[in-house]
Amino acid sequence: MKPLTEHVGRGVSLRRSNVDTDQIVPAEFCKRITKSGFDDALFAGWRKDPDFVLNHPESQGASVLVAGHNFGTGSSREHAVWALRDWGFRVVIATSYGDIFRRNAFKNGLLAVELTESAVEELASRVEHDPSFEITVDLVTCEVRAAGTATCAFEVDERARRLLLEGLDEISLTLRKDEAIRGHEKARPHWMPSIHPTPLLPAAEVSEEARA
Repeated sequence: MKPLTEHVGRGVSLRRSNVDTDQIVPAEFCKRITKSGFDDALFAGWRKDPDFVLNHPESQGASVLVAGHNFGTGSSREHAVWALRDWGFRVVIATSYGDIFRRNAFKNGLLAVELTESAVEELASRVEHDPSFEITVDLVTCEVRAAGTATCAFEVDERARRLLLEGLDEISLTLRKDEAIRGHEKARPHWMPSIHPTPLLPAAEVSEEARA
């Protein structure tokens, strides 16, 4: 993943509360077997309305979504985060989130920032008044800044913060220990379970006991 230290981007205001993952990405798009290319799935049901905010020309290229209460509730589908990421959002700002959505966001390079209701309302109003309004989200200092608004501090899980700052996911983090893992496996007695794959025997060589 691309490291996230400080992000500066235009915002889009989504004045809807309790937006669940099925509304973010409808179930029919979850049949895909890839982890990318979900930009067309984002809010697909709502985007059928020509007046939906993401259909406005000025929303194109925005990378900060200013949402409402309880964003990302409902099912645990990770596709919701993939769709937001693929559309171009790097940060979501809301008053609260679904717990699983928040964890999925951090694991996929999307920063979920929680601010007070008054702070979110001010940012949403500024974005609606001026589509070119930029918001700065600083993950180093854990602050949200924007011209003409008060600086807002936010909290984030420290482990998730470090992974975002370094652009690491769980697999990348594990691979950093690759040499130690290989050394540990080599030192294990041969009769103990190993992570190294064992070739499958031809069916004719499989004993009756093993088949049972």
